[in-house]
Amino acid sequence: MLTLYNSNSFYDDQENNKSQACQKPLEIYSVIDPLCPECWSLEPVLKKLQVEYGHYFRLRHFVSGSLESLNTYVPKRKGLKTAEQIAEKWEKTASLSGMSCDGDLWLENPISSPHKATLAIKAAELQGKQQGIKFLRKLRENLFLNKQNIGNEEVLLEIARSVGLDDEEFLNDLSSEAAINALRCDLKFSQEMDITQIPTLIVFNDKTDDDGIKISGCYSYDVYVEILREMSGVKIEPAPLPALEEFLANYSFVATKEVSVVYQISCEEAEKQLKRLVLQQKVERVPVKYGTFWRYIQSR
Repeated sequence: MLTLYNSNSFYDDQENNKSQACQKPLEIYSVIDPLCPECWSLEPVLKKLQVEYGHYFRLRHFVSGSLESLNTYVPKRKGLKTAEQIAEKWEKTASLSGMSCDGDLWLENPISSPHKATLAIKAAELQGKQQGIKFLRKLRENLFLNKQNIGNEEVLLEIARSVGLDDEEFLNDLSSEAAINALRCDLKFSQEMDITQIPTLIVFNDKTDDDGIKISGCYSYDVYVEILREMSGVKIEPAPLPALEEFLANYSFVATKEVSVVYQISCEEAEKQLKRLVLQQKVERVPVKYGTFWRYIQSR
């Protein structure tokens, strides 16, 4: 669903931050739940947008929901979906989207504290925007692919270390007022924007009198490009696609589906090209429940 949203109130709160930001005409706010398989399935489209049009926009992630609803994934509470129902939804989403998410997690190692996992994202962001983005990606890889209980503090700490965060600072921030307030701001933003479906992308331009466009749900890549063109008010051109090896070196760990979407080739053709890089010992193949991921091997 596409809707217009008046952005004035939000921009009033953010004006100081925007004045210090790099000058790009557009901003995309991605409203997600880190445990949501549909949000995970949007990753290939977001990657292609960043590769081709990232020079026109800044991307920022917000956590959706309420403090109470963050625990709706714990299947033992009365009135909530059973572990089997959640697992079935994950499996269906994975088979349709091509982005693997293993529903067996909910039967073998269910999330003990979804709220702590979400707070950890805010704690990671306190060490820098890019570090926060890396942490979110690694968090979801451990959740959807490795069936890790991302509500467990030891698991969260290991993820933080893997993306180069200061582990002592991260642990302190997990219970800090700064992280809690950052999470509250995200939840307030979600409520003010009347988010009723996730994932939701909201696109704003740099003209504060203009309405933003809210895109609820998942759409084809062309839909998002058309919205960027409409919101920019000028002719925008995609950047040339990088060589596949350069793409892999930049993102380190990607799905066949992500390569397929970014390069607009079939998954079969993507697999062929990736296997050539395996033979050259530049990429490692990582089988998962649905499809395959590929890890770039850093040259020594």
